[in-house]
Amino acid sequence: MGNTALPDSRTETDGSAVVRVLSYNVRSLRDDEDALTRVVRACAPDLVFVQEAPLFFRWRKHAARLAKKSDMLVLTGGGSAAGPLLLCTLRSTVERTEDVLLPRTPGLHRRGLATAVVRIGGARLGLISCHLSLQAEERYAQTGQLLDRLKALDVPHGIVAGDINERPDGPSFRRLAGELQDCRAVRPWGGEHTFTPADPRRRIDAVFATSGIEVLGCGVPTGLPGVTEEDLRAATDHLPVLAALRIPPA
Repeated sequence: MGNTALPDSRTETDGSAVVRVLSYNVRSLRDDEDALTRVVRACAPDLVFVQEAPLFFRWRKHAARLAKKSDMLVLTGGGSAAGPLLLCTLRSTVERTEDVLLPRTPGLHRRGLATAVVRIGGARLGLISCHLSLQAEERYAQTGQLLDRLKALDVPHGIVAGDINERPDGPSFRRLAGELQDCRAVRPWGGEHTFTPADPRRRIDAVFATSGIEVLGCGVPTGLPGVTEEDLRAATDHLPVLAALRIPPA
């Protein structure tokens, strides 16, 4: 698909929803927050799957500020999910949310999932923002826990996005791609590698979708109008992943 335009958000006559989904590791907003929010706004997402949202002092205030500057609303997550956060626009009608803490391995960071069920147009879908472990064995276990949690949402369609901390040829990434569509692999658009912004050589961030969702394009939004190389480098230590998806009506 290259760098042809991604479809804009819309609700089609049959009730199916075309949604723009952004996954972004924001490194606790320690970098250039204005550059970060310029990138988010330029991507015009309906949903943002954030990783490494601020965790500590006044984390809710920081999440709310990020949402407001990005023209979004806080859906769920943040400190209560150990970092993953979900943002949405008013296009989403929220059915329920739940922040999940995953089992902790002594000596390693606590990990969690921000989960929600929303309706957009005539579509009903589950959402999970994740940031998996740096340690391979724990990461593989978390992949199974994530897939179990997606099934437990009991929805017709689902989107999982986040920092996988592993390349597509790794066992955890392959486990996800075996159960879900790896949106970048299905319909490439934009750039491929997400880490690091200064010298991107690894694809460790991804958007996944259940089988009934049509992938219209997915990749790093390089060359997208309003997204500059300077802002991508200044915003955080990962590049974002933007996907356009068509979700059938419920």
